[in-house]
Amino acid sequence: MKPETLAIHAGNLYETNTKDVTAPINLSTTFLRDENGGYSGGHMYSRVSNPNRTALEKVLAELEKGVDACAFSSGNTAGMTLFQALKPGSHIIAPDDMYWGFKKQLQTIFADTLEIDFVDLTDTDNLHNFIKKNTVLIWIETPSNPLLKITDISAVAKIAKQHGLTLACDSTFASPSLQNPIALGADIVMHSSTKYIGGHSDVLGGVLVTAAHNELWEKIRNIQQIGGAVPSPFDCFLLVRSIKTLSYRMQGHSSNGMALAKYLDQHPAVDAVYYPGLSQHPQHEIAKKQMSSFGGVLSILVKGGAEDAVRVVNKVKLFAQATSLGGVESLIEHRASVEGPDTKTPQNLIRISAGLEHIDDLIADLDQALS
Repeated sequence: MKPETLAIHAGNLYETNTKDVTAPINLSTTFLRDENGGYSGGHMYSRVSNPNRTALEKVLAELEKGVDACAFSSGNTAGMTLFQALKPGSHIIAPDDMYWGFKKQLQTIFADTLEIDFVDLTDTDNLHNFIKKNTVLIWIETPSNPLLKITDISAVAKIAKQHGLTLACDSTFASPSLQNPIALGADIVMHSSTKYIGGHSDVLGGVLVTAAHNELWEKIRNIQQIGGAVPSPFDCFLLVRSIKTLSYRMQGHSSNGMALAKYLDQHPAVDAVYYPGLSQHPQHEIAKKQMSSFGGVLSILVKGGAEDAVRVVNKVKLFAQATSLGGVESLIEHRASVEGPDTKTPQNLIRISAGLEHIDDLIADLDQALS
């Protein structure tokens, strides 16, 4: 089946006695055992598994062309679970502009147990120089947050396989509709399902999808089930519901993202636009090769400094000045102030998440804010 069809039907796992077209919410935390002590319904305890979570994991695994998925209570928890599954003393190669939440995890929570190098992973020719005897994982993020860098997934996958390393890809900005890292050679795909997968700014979640059942995946599943940082049945229900429209929402986000990028690229108050769909983006050709479209997130550098950027985000009327991305409503933020004093993000950078409003209204709002 095509992705649009999978998104609607793969989450409908079972037929209920009441013949629901939409799967119901299963709130029970525990499930009946049969006379032999087994669990004929397939579930024992909701921390371990739940019908709604199983439905969510099934549809996400199929959309990402993987063999299994683990859903978590947040994107940060999903990434942290992979880091927890690594042996102490392991070395990780991560992007120099890694999402600040994961970078902060590695620099604080895992500072005493894991060794990390933050590298410009757009330069794949230089990647070999950072691989050590204890390197076990390469973590890439493409497109990256908030600089919209593109990493060549296939090229990094080839290097990872040469050295027997696991390749994990944060594909949150693309969603499963625009990019499938496993099909390009990645071993694990991570999403903050809070973003495009949820799509309505009303549910928190994260997911890991694997290309194969192996020892590392068994460790990840064990941490999920025994650690228990799992989404609620209602959260899973909302995500399965949202996935049904994911393909069509991503078409709208991508269309508005491209239109805003082209408009802002010509605006006299803007110094630079970071969006992989623009032909002048340094990794545009790589993005064309591995993405079906370019999504709804872009960043701009306004002329001036932090005060000028803050002035713009305070002047918008239609855009919501709020963090996060991927919702149906357009969001805007001065990114450096979100990340704090240690940020490497330029002080004049504004990150924009193009929603699904009419493009003329979005352009008019930015035009008055930039004037």
